[in-house]
Amino acid sequence: MRVDESQSSDNVEDRRGMSGGTMAAGGGILSVVVALVGVFVFGLDPNQAKQLGNVVGGGAGALRDKVAGAGEPGKQRAPDEVTKFTKFVTALTEEVWTEQFRELGKRYEKPKVVIFDTQVSTGCGNAPSAVGPFYCPADKKVYFDPSYFDELERKLGGSKAAFSQAYVIAHEVGHHVQNLLGYSARVDAKRGTKQENDYSVRLELQADYLAGCWAYHADRKHHILEAGDLESAVKSANAIGDDRLQTRSKGWTSPESYTHGTSAQRVKAFTAGYKTGDLTKLDAFFEARSSGDL
Repeated sequence: MRVDESQSSDNVEDRRGMSGGTMAAGGGILSVVVALVGVFVFGLDPNQAKQLGNVVGGGAGALRDKVAGAGEPGKQRAPDEVTKFTKFVTALTEEVWTEQFRELGKRYEKPKVVIFDTQVSTGCGNAPSAVGPFYCPADKKVYFDPSYFDELERKLGGSKAAFSQAYVIAHEVGHHVQNLLGYSARVDAKRGTKQENDYSVRLELQADYLAGCWAYHADRKHHILEAGDLESAVKSANAIGDDRLQTRSKGWTSPESYTHGTSAQRVKAFTAGYKTGDLTKLDAFFEARSSGDL
């Protein structure tokens, strides 16, 4: 992936080495996960988050200790490669979505992207890195622990290549786009109903599609993709399907409990977005009879 550091967003916060803050009322990892379900947890549902906590959350301390100024309140952290790359990808998402919203006759509100380790305090509560990258609609911020990418490749069979990481960030920014366009509200309306999981899958697959749309428009304008980039993103999408994660953690799958879609569905959604960049197809994710038809 070609990276141009002259394109850099000011909407990236590096909180590595900082305390996560106070646990929200009601406390506990599961309560936080439930509060965010449908708009975060890249590849993990609440049960999977508990089962795979040791898989997805490791290694943050070592990374933190390598970062200049870690753990020293008030000290400006020297930009490292993680920060520079995140600012570049975030800048491209801002550019693409500002232009696409303008074409829709709307104004794009840029989200903050927060880099953290171990745990982080959010508008949705205190979250551990074990939940993976996520989007909090309450404060309209994307959060991720960079150690996730090592675990994605080492233990889940995905890829930590640069474009795969960009895909992860773009997926979470996609949740922000959904929040602004009203799709998240459709899923929220289904909470507590028999359709809750089905609509959660629809939302996640749509976020994968939006990540593909972002890649389509960013590459057309800046030619960021190199040989093997698309394959790295597809490899990661394939690694974090509900069916693969459940098989890995339980030895069997339970389709009725899916919240993010199968590996095949996730790959299909991302690929379709990348091939067309067509935002007129977004409603189709909620017009299908069920998420299984997507």
